[in-house]
Amino acid sequence: MKTGAGGQALPFCQATVANGFVFVSGQVALGDTGEVIAGGVVAQTHHCIKSIIAILEKAGCTLQDAVKVNVWLDDARDFQAFNRVYASYFQDALPARACVRSSLMVDAKVEIEAIALQPQR
Repeated sequence: MKTGAGGQALPFCQATVANGFVFVSGQVALGDTGEVIAGGVVAQTHHCIKSIIAILEKAGCTLQDAVKVNVWLDDARDFQAFNRVYASYFQDALPARACVRSSLMVDAKVEIEAIALQPQR
């Protein structure tokens, strides 16, 4: 179980595998101390996507295996900056995506979850 600010337990798993799909839980940019990292939406988006990459690797996947991504932005004005970072990771292998503005449960600028299809072995 992961911990958040103040060592508070966060009751969720990083990902679940079912029928060849990897469902990655929503990732926010939490640093080693459990606090949201500084740097705004650009730094937080990089952090979230790098976390997703690491989780997918554990399941034998890469970002190229992602088939669906859901994104929540705290501020719609961050959409352009978010898109620049997002595009730098996915490039031409764009999965289906939803991106909405929503208040987040922690003081973060962005939350990202992903669904990937494990490569057939």
